[in-house]
Amino acid sequence: MASTVTSRPGYGQLLRTRGAWTFLLPGFAARQPFAMLTVSIVLLVQHTTGSYGAAGAAAAVTGVSMALFAPFGGRLADRYGQRVVLIPGVVVHALSGLTLTALALSQAPLWALLVAAVPTGASTPQIGPMVRARWGVKLQGSPLMSTAAAFESVTDELTFVVGPLLATALCTAVDPAAGLVTEASLTLLGGLLFAAQKSTQPPVGVDGHARVERGSALRIPGVRVLIVAFLGIGAVFGGMQVSLAAFSESIGEPGLNGVLYGTFAAGNMLSGLVCGAIAWKAAPKQRLIVGYTALALTASGLWAAHSVLVLAGLGLLVGMCIAPSLITGYTLVESLVPAGARTEAFTWLTGAVALGQAVAVTIAGQLEDRYGDGAGFLVPMGGTLLALATVLALRSRLAARPHSRTVARGVGHRVPVAVD
Repeated sequence: MASTVTSRPGYGQLLRTRGAWTFLLPGFAARQPFAMLTVSIVLLVQHTTGSYGAAGAAAAVTGVSMALFAPFGGRLADRYGQRVVLIPGVVVHALSGLTLTALALSQAPLWALLVAAVPTGASTPQIGPMVRARWGVKLQGSPLMSTAAAFESVTDELTFVVGPLLATALCTAVDPAAGLVTEASLTLLGGLLFAAQKSTQPPVGVDGHARVERGSALRIPGVRVLIVAFLGIGAVFGGMQVSLAAFSESIGEPGLNGVLYGTFAAGNMLSGLVCGAIAWKAAPKQRLIVGYTALALTASGLWAAHSVLVLAGLGLLVGMCIAPSLITGYTLVESLVPAGARTEAFTWLTGAVALGQAVAVTIAGQLEDRYGDGAGFLVPMGGTLLALATVLALRSRLAARPHSRTVARGVGHRVPVAVD
């Protein structure tokens, strides 16, 4: 991607892209259940077992399974097409989710719930990465790619604001199983509608050069650096969720948790909107380093905050630093990864956030239980500082490789492409 932008991109121009709405609307419907899954499992299992530990274990197994299996699903989508992978995937996910629901309602032992949680998480459709891959096809080489990355980041954040609220309302006002049943149903319906949009899915190559491009995205050094960066971002999400809840409980105002986390999410959404509307002159690699440095610095101050106002202000700043890092990371995929491996690359990054979040929730919970006094906030600090050190040490690997030019010249796999 060029380091300068000669025209000012905007959301209006992005949304006028021909054919965009044909995958955006079903894509939004299909990705909404993704944010409902964890909350729905926790509320259902806690209701049927009376144990938050069991509920957390079932949710953790689901999240880890998703993080581990999602990249392989993305690679299959690159190789055989999104539709071929998505249709059986949403069917399996719906059946697995309903099986987990039935087991929980029948008072099945914990080991049975954990077994059912594995396919439920592993089959979770990665609609966000698939939408990003479709934008990559539509906007190949366009300055609007950064705007598209910002748009998707804001959409993800909106999903994670609406999804948990919807799941909680269903589980508490309708039935404890209503959240997971709705999640399974929406995933099936939305996923099938999204899969039906064949005209916008990335093409599946059949020649020799396409086979070279379909090498695993994980073999690209820059992707591995981005995975570390996104693990750190996941640590922020997970650490904030636990630590804000513990802080609110410690001051006798548990209701403040929603306000504080909402402030954090609002900062993320606001900066995401702004990032997509700016005509950047700096290269994406430079923006990632600057943005991630700001994220690590602001996250490092959380553990020292002992008042609601200070914590709310810092949470807002942390949220504002997350979106630029996410957006720039996704933008870098276009220049680092050949088109035939981008869905997989996006799923590695999405899975890294989920895995970092799952690990952070566990560690932050242990720290809060043992030490209290905001010890869980050390997790966002440690995660981002370690990730920043990795990004700085390996920043040369984030340079774009001329994979597209190599294929265009017909030289083939003997010339180094971005799969070294």
